[in-house]
Amino acid sequence: MIDSNAKIQSELHKVLSIKHLSESIFIIKIERKGINFKAGQHIGVGPANSIYTREYSIYSAEDDDDLEILVKEVLNGFISPLLKGIKQGDYLQVEEPRGYFSLPEQKSSEDKYLFVATGTGISPFHSFIKSYPDLKYNLLHGISFVNDACELEFYNPANLALCTSKESNHNNFNGRVTQLLETLSLETTSHIFLCGNVNMINEVYDQMVTRKFPLNKIHSEVYF
Repeated sequence: MIDSNAKIQSELHKVLSIKHLSESIFIIKIERKGINFKAGQHIGVGPANSIYTREYSIYSAEDDDDLEILVKEVLNGFISPLLKGIKQGDYLQVEEPRGYFSLPEQKSSEDKYLFVATGTGISPFHSFIKSYPDLKYNLLHGISFVNDACELEFYNPANLALCTSKESNHNNFNGRVTQLLETLSLETTSHIFLCGNVNMINEVYDQMVTRKFPLNKIHSEVYF
């Protein structure tokens, strides 16, 4: 999302490192400079000399020393191609954290969460899990190809299901996340969190209406 007031609202933060996960997906680590946030919130980020920013969910944990964002280069995009070209030591505009896509204030150790993501919509779930290592969760991640997966080694394989829509692999589910979700029991699920493209989110809501899952226990954030 573009914010034309970004220069007024942002500060410059130094880029500490860039980690490339694939040709188009990368992690940018920047200095935190005292920013406080709740896992699931997003920040506006843009080049130091640009009047534009784009919103990115924070990828790092609440108590990490630095801030990280997960970026996918979008051809002809305003911001992501510029971010792909930055180097360690450059500066970025960073806005204050915003958003309400966060875990419930009152969390029970017995709560079990179902996280459903497409593409880089996995970012807030990485922050949830890293911030709360004892969280009981299952994560469905919808991607086109296996190479689109993000830091698989971070997640417990027993809690992660990759759904590859354009590549068949015996280790993963071949199809969309919504197709896999149809086959899963929700009997022990306390909350469902959705982050990704709007078609996935709408389809999950339709499924949950049919399955009579409480809609007030579903939380969503659209990634364009």
